[in-house]
Amino acid sequence: MDIRATCLNCMDGRVQLPVLNWIKENYDVDFVDVITEAGMDNVLSNQEDIREVLRSINISVNVNKSTRLFVVGHYDCRGNPVEESVHRDEINSAVKRLKTHWPNHEIVGLWVNKAWKVETVL
Repeated sequence: MDIRATCLNCMDGRVQLPVLNWIKENYDVDFVDVITEAGMDNVLSNQEDIREVLRSINISVNVNKSTRLFVVGHYDCRGNPVEESVHRDEINSAVKRLKTHWPNHEIVGLWVNKAWKVETVL
């Protein structure tokens, strides 16, 4: 059976491959389901109604059997043009919010820096 992860990322094409490559290099996964929104970290941490994102995550987790989730924010985000420190806070807030829905899943926050390198957010 395939091992899957779920990536909650910005729609910005500049961050897709760096994040997908990093996940596959650092975790034992065959496929990564990708759910995108402009400024995903802001959407997940501040938007009240995230039912559509949750619906997509449910399909990834319950149907595709995703074993872990990744929440991504990135440098030069046009959908969420805030300072890096705000992004990092929103990533952490989003991870906590999603943990209430999937308490048994590993949920990892990621930051893509100005060199387009992926870092974990603690």
